[in-house]
Parts: sequence; C-alpha cells; structure tokens
Amino acid sequence: MERKLLQEYFALCPDGYCVDLLTEREKKESANGIVYLTGRVQAADTKNGNGRMYPKKILDREISNYKKVIDDMRACGELDHPDDSVVNLKNVSHIMVDIWFEGNDVMGKIKVLDTPSGRILKDLLNAGIKLGISSRGLGSVQESSQGTVVQEDFQLICFDIVSEPSTPNAFVYPQGQNGGLSVGIRESVRSNDKIDDLIKSIMGDT
Repeated sequence: MERKLLQEYFALCPDGYCVDLLTEREKKESANGIVYLTGRVQAADTKNGNGRMYPKKILDREISNYKKVIDDMRACGELDHPDDSVVNLKNVSHIMVDIWFEGNDVMGKIKVLDTPSGRILKDLLNAGIKLGISSRGLGSVQESSQGTVVQEDFQLICFDIVSEPSTPNAFVYPQGQNGGLSVGIRESVRSNDKIDDLIKSIMGDT
C-alpha cells in the first residue's frame, strides 16, 4: 500500500475547558511572556473529522518514539501545514515539550518559540484568532468495517498549528491568565482577512 501524508486536526481542549498542566517553573516562565499551549493533540481508536481511525497500539508506539524526539529537543512544529514530510526549520513556530496518553486521548504541552513564525503565532493568539492543532505523519490506510484505518507503517512526524480544524467550527483560543496561556473551543467563522492583515502588519508589509 502506498504511504501518503496524513494530517489530522484537533481542538486542544475538548468541551472548551483546559486543565492547568504547567509546572511551577513553566508558570514563572509564562509570567515573563513565554507562551504554552496544553491539551489534546491526537486520539486513538476514534474516527476523527477526516474519517480516519488510529489504532491505540500504533499511536502508542509512535508516541513512545516521539518522546525520544522531545527529549532531544527536536520536536519542532510549523505554523500551517506544508505539503511534504519535512519540518522546515525556517518556518518553525513552536516545540513540543511533553506528550502522554490519558485514556485514548494523546495530551501534549507546546512551547511557542521566539522565532519569526513563533512571534506571528503569539500575536495571532493575543489577537483572538481561532487556531487548531494538527498532527502530520506518513502512512497508508485501509478500509474496514470500522472505517478508514491507519496501518502499521504509520510514522508520526510532528504537530503543527493551523487555522482550520477538520472538526466543523472547533478552534482554539486564549482564555487563561497568569498560569500560562490555555486554550479552548469556540464556534466561529474563519477570518482570513483578519489573519492576513495581522501578518502584514507584523512583517511591515503595509
């Protein structure tokens, strides 16, 4: 079977509520302007908005492998999805600093970096732009009675921040103060013009 790029989108905080998952050190960092995002980043044994299902044993293997990438400080992600399987360092906006399972939900903790894309991401969040989290990986799929099932050859690449989740009208937005930036679900239409105007002002292209 042919391996292809698989991209899945999630709202970080189901039901609009984000648990405080920051350590005391991270809370001190957030008080000094460091931005953290915490919440659900993937789900196992559940059909997602793209109609695909990731078996728990496959995701468990890939999350274990990804923890090694996190430990090596290489778990970078981009602002928006590229159309390939390579993480382009010039577009990196954040780094995953922790990942774990809670039941069938894959939980993650993301630190926004002080890079050009990271500064754009922070300004988008501060401006109230609705954003989602998206996994990126390579693998094949097979149709079954359960739907479209991701196969054993799946390889997780990274987690990106995107503007349009596959779950209709499910976005993430800033809602926490002093304890780091937390995120939840808000129903809204996509605001492309506002995003474009903000990016142009940040880059000085007005």
